[in-house]
Amino acid sequence: MIQRDIQLDESGRLRHFLTTEGLKRQTLLEILDHAEKFTSVADRSVKKVPLLRGVTIANLFFEPSTRTRTTFELAAKRLSADILNINISTSATTKGESLLDMLRNLEAMHCDMFVVRHSRSGAAHFIARHVAPHIRVINAGDGSHAHPTQAMLDMFTIRRHKGRFAELRVAIVGDIMHSRVARSQIHALTTLGVQEVRVIGPQTLIPRAAENLGVHVYHDLQAGLSGVDVVITLRLQRERMTGALIPSEREYFALYGITEEKLAFASPDVMVMHPGPINRGVEIGSEVADGPHSVILEQVSNGIAVRMAVMSMVMGSRFGEGQEEQ
Repeated sequence: MIQRDIQLDESGRLRHFLTTEGLKRQTLLEILDHAEKFTSVADRSVKKVPLLRGVTIANLFFEPSTRTRTTFELAAKRLSADILNINISTSATTKGESLLDMLRNLEAMHCDMFVVRHSRSGAAHFIARHVAPHIRVINAGDGSHAHPTQAMLDMFTIRRHKGRFAELRVAIVGDIMHSRVARSQIHALTTLGVQEVRVIGPQTLIPRAAENLGVHVYHDLQAGLSGVDVVITLRLQRERMTGALIPSEREYFALYGITEEKLAFASPDVMVMHPGPINRGVEIGSEVADGPHSVILEQVSNGIAVRMAVMSMVMGSRFGEGQEEQ
């Protein structure tokens, strides 16, 4: 079982950010509140605050990513940190050096934080258990397990549009089985106290005993979307699938793709989200992705503020607490 208590220090503050599972509601709200303070930074002529000046952050992406890596890099730079992007494909780990050897070398270079993306579930936890005591670790996605900063930027976007969580019905549509985003979203949504979380998809893409996560399972899209306030669509994780779990992308879109016609079953002011990258005509139609209910690009913008909040919090710095603005 993956340990979660290593995320917090003795005072109960974030030491690492590895998963939304097991964290208290107050901790999640603190991340959201802290992120709110950073949204104005993007509107400044100089888009920086000095909170992490002198801190060195290493991006360790063992798995390809553009959006997540870029927003973490922007977040670090806006906090005035020094950022080191490690090209894993050409690093010494491909030449026989072990992961722990690489971590020790980075520690010797006086790095302070590792942002980790890995194809294996539990990789970020493994690293957090083996780094030097002063190193902080943020999970940027591990296997099919967790993607906590994505979940929190989604929570931030939802709260900005809907205000309160308590009255909301949220539907997550698509490949729940292989989605680390879905797992982190479910834990965050239930902890924040939404009225109902629904997962919608074919039986082959819904985990067994999914109800144990506190969700309601639907295999019929129309029934699942009925009256919901938020629709989160997911990408088909073909790189993690073994075997043919759907007949074809065309049939999947016909049954589970979000179109304007199908969206009509949801609440009139429904918001549509997608963690990206979008496969148009597979999980979502262009008329919805680019339509008035979509907040997909806003999610990307909010990701910078949320990642700034998490980075500063794990380093023990909070915007507005005795810090001068630049």
